[in-house]
Amino acid sequence: MISNNDNYNKSKKKKVLCIGEILWDLLPEGAKVGGAPLNVALHLKNFGFEVKFAGRIGNDQLGYNLKSFIEKQGLDSELLQTDNELETSTVKVELQPDNQVRFEIVDNVAWDRIEFSDKLRKSAEEADVIIYGTLASRHSYTRQTILNILECNRGLKLIDVNLRAPFINKVIVEGLIQRATIVKLNNDELRLIAGWYNKNYNERDLAVWFCEKYPCEILCVTRGDKGAFLYNNGQYLEHQGFKVDVKDTVGSGDAFLAGFLSRYLSGESLNLSLEYACATGALVATKTGATPFYKKNEIRGIIQCG
Repeated sequence: MISNNDNYNKSKKKKVLCIGEILWDLLPEGAKVGGAPLNVALHLKNFGFEVKFAGRIGNDQLGYNLKSFIEKQGLDSELLQTDNELETSTVKVELQPDNQVRFEIVDNVAWDRIEFSDKLRKSAEEADVIIYGTLASRHSYTRQTILNILECNRGLKLIDVNLRAPFINKVIVEGLIQRATIVKLNNDELRLIAGWYNKNYNERDLAVWFCEKYPCEILCVTRGDKGAFLYNNGQYLEHQGFKVDVKDTVGSGDAFLAGFLSRYLSGESLNLSLEYACATGALVATKTGATPFYKKNEIRGIIQCG
């Protein structure tokens, strides 16, 4: 369990800082707000946490629309920066027949240049939890900002590993993982990283190897429609997931992560936190887009139906 972070206390309301990509997912039925750290921030806001999101948009209509959306959702936009040269990010999303998703991610966009401002430093110092990812660190500018944030924070640090070709750099990814208390990734990403060291173990042994290789306290691995597992200090927990009618899986992993944190940060057991996470991810998969409207009793309904 998380016990060695001086600023971490489950009895008080958590301040969460999410940093990274903010964009429009261009789905077949239209554009939807996206970006993994923004998705997680919006879900955690829905769960009642005090959340700030740090990102960067272009000085264009797409950027104005994103800022307007965030403010309407009640998410603090104080740390949302505007770039006068780089455009707001878009990602073409292709939904494949097997519920897999293919992304075409535009390079050199506004979130590639997030600045380490005084406001951002202060928010990082005050946060109980920092949530960051690998994709936003694909270029040096934002990567250094993220590293600066992690350096000045003494709370819980969670990395959401998103290995999107061609933006995969072993040295960068490992450096970011090594700074995390909790690591969340999917089973394909776990095997890709293990492949860097020619490790071809079964799932449980891979988890042991990963947590010996990288000093994380909790490893969280999603397995699509087959649920997920957690590994914590020798304890291996798994959940087989919930069977639902899938609309699209865009953002399901982000919803899973937010669902897990919402329970874990409230003092729930790892087992029940994992169950709630799987139910949250499953619910979002029944809807369109990464951050659809839903009520928390819908999550409970999925759990009760089994």
